[in-house]
Amino acid sequence: MLKNGLNAVVERVNGILKDLDYADPEQMKKSYFYKAILVAADGVRIFAERFARLAKKQARSAPPERAAELREIAQICERVPMRGARTFHEAVQSLWFVHLILQIESNGHSLSFGRLDQYLLPYYERSIKDGVSEERIVELLENLWLKTLTVNKVRSAGHSRFAAGSPMYQNVTIGGQLKEGVSGVNPLTRLVLKSVALTKLTQPNLTVRYFAGMEEDFMQECIKVIRLGFGMPAFNSDEIIIPALMRQGVLKEDAYNYSAIGCVEVGVPGKWGYRCTGMSYLNFPKTLMIALNDGVDLTTGKRVCPGVGKFTDMRDFEEVFAAWDKTARMLIHQGVILDNCADMAVEQEVPDVLCSALVQDCIGRGKHLKEGGAVYDMISQLQVGIANLGDSLAAIKKCVFEDKTLTKEQLWNALITDYAGEEGERIRQTVLSAPKYGNDDDYVDNLVVRGYDTYIDEIKKYKNTRYGRGPIGGHYYPGTSSVAANVAQGAGTCATPDGRHAGEPLAEGCSPSHSMDTHGPTSVFKSVTKLRTEQIAGGVLLNQKVAPQILAEPEDCAKLSMLLRTFFDDLHGFHVQYNVVSKETLLDAQIHPEKHRDLIVRVAGYSAFFNVLSRKTQDDIIARTEQVL
Repeated sequence: MLKNGLNAVVERVNGILKDLDYADPEQMKKSYFYKAILVAADGVRIFAERFARLAKKQARSAPPERAAELREIAQICERVPMRGARTFHEAVQSLWFVHLILQIESNGHSLSFGRLDQYLLPYYERSIKDGVSEERIVELLENLWLKTLTVNKVRSAGHSRFAAGSPMYQNVTIGGQLKEGVSGVNPLTRLVLKSVALTKLTQPNLTVRYFAGMEEDFMQECIKVIRLGFGMPAFNSDEIIIPALMRQGVLKEDAYNYSAIGCVEVGVPGKWGYRCTGMSYLNFPKTLMIALNDGVDLTTGKRVCPGVGKFTDMRDFEEVFAAWDKTARMLIHQGVILDNCADMAVEQEVPDVLCSALVQDCIGRGKHLKEGGAVYDMISQLQVGIANLGDSLAAIKKCVFEDKTLTKEQLWNALITDYAGEEGERIRQTVLSAPKYGNDDDYVDNLVVRGYDTYIDEIKKYKNTRYGRGPIGGHYYPGTSSVAANVAQGAGTCATPDGRHAGEPLAEGCSPSHSMDTHGPTSVFKSVTKLRTEQIAGGVLLNQKVAPQILAEPEDCAKLSMLLRTFFDDLHGFHVQYNVVSKETLLDAQIHPEKHRDLIVRVAGYSAFFNVLSRKTQDDIIARTEQVL
């Protein structure tokens, strides 16, 4: 689109339409898609021309300097995105037009900018050669990010609870390797990083692709931005993601071109299908409690699935685990059914025609994204409370069946009464003393792995609605992104055997439960990477929090660099991101929000202004363990 403009798309589609044989029903069906592309492209042309006319009108009454600027804007808007961009300014304007219109088309669909530092590089180099300063390049990027922040979407109240802070998941990916295996870090990479740091906004969501050969000076530039305390950049690892995508059927050259989508999910820009993430959440601790209550949800009293027995009748831990395994598989199955219902509904009603025209090879196949037009179409599902599941299984195994410090009846009564009274609190303290995930303790870590293996094994059995219709894949795989659902899902979950009270937030992503990881960041990294990361291609989201003074000195930044390199190179981590803010600052912001209007925190795989979050979400962030290096 940047190189040739949308006119090239129009020309291609007109050529195909001219040769269609309408006696063939399939070709007639394709014709509707092609004609829709022409309508959409014409809409883009009209949209851009409106801006050109407005700029010309304003130029007539503007001061000389502003008038010249407005005339330049008009000339650019008359050219792009219908014709190819020639300069960096034209490329950024073209990119913004299409990005914005795609948001309008789909009501905000986690649309991401991909590897912006790679595809804008030729325009950067051309403009620099023509005498454009780096300061001007940074200014244009800053304006792009300011515009990006203005995008919002219509959400239901329920959806807002699961996406606290109104994230739009507009991810920009920089760095990483090129398909030749060499570093992709270039001068524009560093300017993108600089521009994001200067604007210090919640959008775009900035992801840096880490690889073993990452230049140390660039790593330190990234850490300096992390020190600013707005939760960016996050790191995704080429070392684990590229092989993981290739195992899913992605070609090597495409796998090397992956980018982050939304939070921590990944895909191949311009070749990926309708979506990369599922539309239903599986609440792990609630599922465990349903399993232990013969298929009935304790919170609502409703039967969710066929029962497998009562906890108080289970003779050993293996019966407990078998109940989890069977119940989880039934609910995974239900989750896929929900996905299918939604996908089948939107396939005809919301075809996302313009987006489809820009994804390979929808035009060549004559199918839009939701029909299977893309090269690749694979979906990860969403899970919440992974750490709570492992901690709960560990508490049951150790306290009830091994040490016998609690009877089944005592624990169950405490759970259904939310650990009420002195006896309930005694039982709660007993289960809290059991091993906890995040401390490099194999006892509980292996239970997390075993419990999650149920999910890995079951989800791979299913296909999405595009399977067999053209794209490579068409299947599901795991991903641990939970957005902000850990708070909303926790609100509807009863007390759990890990010592968590009813209604309290669940653990987010694959992060440990709050304040349970007491052995430092290295132990957290070691626990997380015991998961079968190479099979969790949908993303392994890990949040970490440190106080600002921890990164105050250059030697502290060097420590963090070494820690990150160990996490990715030796332990094969997938992802990590940092909140650099003190508990004291967060507490003061709750009392005096007017003093902290620009305070930004990392919520899940995205950042948000602290003051717009609900009190529960704020408390959830405050409760996260503050690590030291």
